[in-house]
Amino acid sequence: MLIRKVRSGILSGIALLAAAGTLAACSTSTSTSPTAHAATGSACWARAAAASSCGGMAALVKAAKAEGHLNVIALPADWANYGTIIKDFEAKYGITINSENPNGSSGEELAAIRSQKGSSRAPDVVDVGPSFALQGASEGLFAPYKVAEWANIPSDQKSSNGYWWDDYGGYISIGYDAKIFHNPPTSFSSLLSSQYKGSVCLDGNPESAGAAFAGVFAASLANGGSFNNIEPGIQYFKRLAKAGNFVPTGASPSSIESGQCRVTIDWTYLEAQYTKGLQGKVDWKVLVPSSGHYASYYVQAISRYAPNPAAARLWEEYLFSPAGQNLWLEGYSMPVELPSMIKAGTVDKTALSAIPTVKGTVSFPSQAQLSKAQQVIVSQWPSV
Repeated sequence: MLIRKVRSGILSGIALLAAAGTLAACSTSTSTSPTAHAATGSACWARAAAASSCGGMAALVKAAKAEGHLNVIALPADWANYGTIIKDFEAKYGITINSENPNGSSGEELAAIRSQKGSSRAPDVVDVGPSFALQGASEGLFAPYKVAEWANIPSDQKSSNGYWWDDYGGYISIGYDAKIFHNPPTSFSSLLSSQYKGSVCLDGNPESAGAAFAGVFAASLANGGSFNNIEPGIQYFKRLAKAGNFVPTGASPSSIESGQCRVTIDWTYLEAQYTKGLQGKVDWKVLVPSSGHYASYYVQAISRYAPNPAAARLWEEYLFSPAGQNLWLEGYSMPVELPSMIKAGTVDKTALSAIPTVKGTVSFPSQAQLSKAQQVIVSQWPSV
């Protein structure tokens, strides 16, 4: 996300995630094509739609080093291995990464592009949920760019014009403190039990956080909803809140360790990080619920107003190189190039073997369904 035997659940998950038509190619006419072979300074890289536009990778590395900085936002160190990814990039290129608002949401990332335009501290790149990627592209917030590995990103997982492209994915899962709950939850409906009073957390607010939005969608699918109707998920959380089980505290290692969140609804790769990071403190276990399977990728994009345009593009080239893709895999997430890496033999076999298995069939909402669901969430979630 080689020729080797892989657990069937992993291969099934790869195929299902790769089929994510939810992020089918979209385009916008808000940006013009770069001038090929122009000067290799920041002005050229701000327009570059590929490394070849301004002299190739060597010129890109030189220009990015000259800028010396990269501004990222909403990238927690324990999210999909971003702490290691950031350190590795800094060491490889000698570029300092300024990481702002690491616990921010996808909505806050777009807001920062809008509000900080023209500032040297403005985000250069974003990593957002799929519905927010579509929103950002429609507003003209992103610059078109195609990384060198563009051909290895499935066509239905990228904007045809390069305004956004999928990066890593996972499934919505349930994590719980096994020292407290000896009979583990198996489904969304089981979380309505009185034993979970004051225990269940989402990862943020679904109005602005992609992980929480996905959690509500998964709950909807488990409660008679569909990709055309997210309302059963909202009604589920109303029932969970009425029972006193829902806690409006964002899931995080600190909220889990403190006991505020004894059960979380979150991505598989984040739950796996909680298990690893809290070892010896909390006996954290993870499962994919028996119903309400929901899977998705997050999405990369470059800000149209990036103050460090060369560093922004070099960051994307790094993330979509085998090194970057394998580091996401080490963070228990499924990188978008995983199928091609397995075929090419560039995948980290040890990291691949640690990916959780998932049984059952997973499908994906369309762009229109995602957009409609987001509107319903914004309208109705405050009542929860």
